[in-house]
Amino acid sequence: MEQRHLGRTGLRVSRIGLGTLTWGRDTDEHDAADLMKVFWEAGGTLVDTADVYGDGDAEYVLGQLVERLVPRRELVIATKAGSVPDPDRRFDASRGHLLAALDASLERLGTDYVDLWQVHAFDPATPLDETLQALDIAVSSGRARYAGVSNFCGWQLAKAATWQLAAPGVRTRLASTQMEYSLLQRGVEREVLPAALDLGVGLLPSSPLGRGVLTGKYRNTTPADSRGASDDLSAFVAPYLDDAASRIVDAVATAADGLATSTLQVALAWIRDRPGVVAPIVGARNAQQLTEALSVEALSLPDEICQALDDVSAPVHRYPDQDWSTL
Repeated sequence: MEQRHLGRTGLRVSRIGLGTLTWGRDTDEHDAADLMKVFWEAGGTLVDTADVYGDGDAEYVLGQLVERLVPRRELVIATKAGSVPDPDRRFDASRGHLLAALDASLERLGTDYVDLWQVHAFDPATPLDETLQALDIAVSSGRARYAGVSNFCGWQLAKAATWQLAAPGVRTRLASTQMEYSLLQRGVEREVLPAALDLGVGLLPSSPLGRGVLTGKYRNTTPADSRGASDDLSAFVAPYLDDAASRIVDAVATAADGLATSTLQVALAWIRDRPGVVAPIVGARNAQQLTEALSVEALSLPDEICQALDDVSAPVHRYPDQDWSTL
């Protein structure tokens, strides 16, 4: 699998990442081992997790597989901290919480360091410089090799990345930002992506298949074994089951028919090759699904197909995003 630099850093990662959102909850250690084996044998290196996935069990399961299945040095392990199970405060990016969470993650993962440590979301209750200081401490102490953020809007990302570049002292530049991005959700193109491109921050798209909807599985019905039918994730899928999404999925299916490939592969190839994208993070329920996703490595979409998909999924961008001269 092709390797790409993560932002403006020397870290190289596979251009498809493996997500672990369901590990330890819907995906047991046996199935996770099958996924890891398929991913690694295909040349995959980037594995993304978080301290809250499965209440920590996703990290634990991943830690059980490292070395037993895959040499630690051949993986790029990315995790996140900052989400908390508190209805009054969803995110805690204070220095104390973040560093304690990192130590707990390292223990569950069974490793001395993570390759990429990410703040899970912006915390308005904590001064941003305090949050960023936690990243500096993590990297300077060797517990993390690189640092990034997740779910920061445009001004938040620009402020954080600029602070790290301009503040005095030894600062850790932001390597990445992880955001939801797909043909069904192109909101990051308004301000996040331009900021990332300008500041040299690599984009790691989460839910690159529109929460599973871009696979085409929901075109006629909701499969009983799908996320859309599960108690835990049905509300997560529901926003992308409207008429607008259906038109986009139909267009992807038409393109797939013309290219003699699957809707999944067309949707994934589109997002993988967008400007600024480093590696879409793909979740899979089983090895068969992951194998299909990884086979996208051999697919490059023709320019005409890309343009057609751009047109059918284009979000409405007006003032102030659009060029003033055209208003």
